Amino acid sequence: MNSEELARYIESTDGISKPWLLLQLRLKKLQERSHLLTPEEYAKELADIHQGLMNLGEWWRGIEDEAFGVDYPL
Repeated sequence: MNSEELARYIESTDGISKPWLLLQLRLKKLQERSHLLTPEEYAKELADIHQGLMNLGEWWRGIEDEAFGVDYPL
């Protein structure tokens, strides 16, 4: 799946309100243009995406079914 397909999926599933999907889109776009970046630029952008993911914290608590599509016993 390329970034355009992922963006269409996010739009069609109302994923714009789901920050973890937007981070996946950022990661996919970075991957697609990695050949245009220096290793330092790539590492900086990847670190920024990683920090965004870490800032989400335990966003999935209470919405496990929606987020992962499975039923996890607590």
